[in-house]
Amino acid sequence: MNSSTIYDAATLIIPLVIAIVFHEVAHGLVARMLGDPTAAEQRRLSLNPLRHVDLVGTIILPGMLALAKAPVFGWAKPVPVNKWRLRNPRRDMMLVGAAGPASNLVLALIGAVLLGLLVRFSTTTAQPGAVVLFVAENLKNFLAINVFLALFNLLPLPPFDGSHIVEGLLPERAAAGYARLRPLGFPLVFMLLIVLPYLAPSLHLLDRVLLPPVSWLVEHYFALAGAVAGPEPV
Repeated sequence: MNSSTIYDAATLIIPLVIAIVFHEVAHGLVARMLGDPTAAEQRRLSLNPLRHVDLVGTIILPGMLALAKAPVFGWAKPVPVNKWRLRNPRRDMMLVGAAGPASNLVLALIGAVLLGLLVRFSTTTAQPGAVVLFVAENLKNFLAINVFLALFNLLPLPPFDGSHIVEGLLPERAAAGYARLRPLGFPLVFMLLIVLPYLAPSLHLLDRVLLPPVSWLVEHYFALAGAVAGPEPV
């Protein structure tokens, strides 16, 4: 592995780990607010990435997919939530599910502001140093990864967060039938994101469904970063 590959991996893995850790902690915090302290009892309300990172799902697989220019996805160790300890299980599981993607959108907002401030206060009379360029690349990837992670997790398929929102919105009988898909979640996702594009690449399923809203949001976040950075020097 050459130095360029290591550099590219670092600018992807660092923001991805931060995004996933905050995503998982957000689930646990909202669950605790709504009556379920399971995550706190198991010491998962921690920003220590070692408590959340899955070596394969959080680091190896996303890094390989990113370097291969393939759609990036991954997973962390899920924060435990016991829906029956929530005060209103159907409603509260929707809120717990939405908390992770919401946290990523907030992080993307913070990333955009920090990127704009970095540009504003970096010297404009000389070439930015290696550290500034490295931080800028991390912030750009941080912004994009958080947007992608938020919308990706809102897909209405188990085990994604969007499935909890759909389950809470459905009538109880329909929700019970939908919940039976949950054990098939990971095989279904694998088929949808890996096998189907390999067998029928012309479908561009992910490109058509997910990438347009991701691109739209990323564009607006970068516009915010540009506004924070201020006008270019004349």
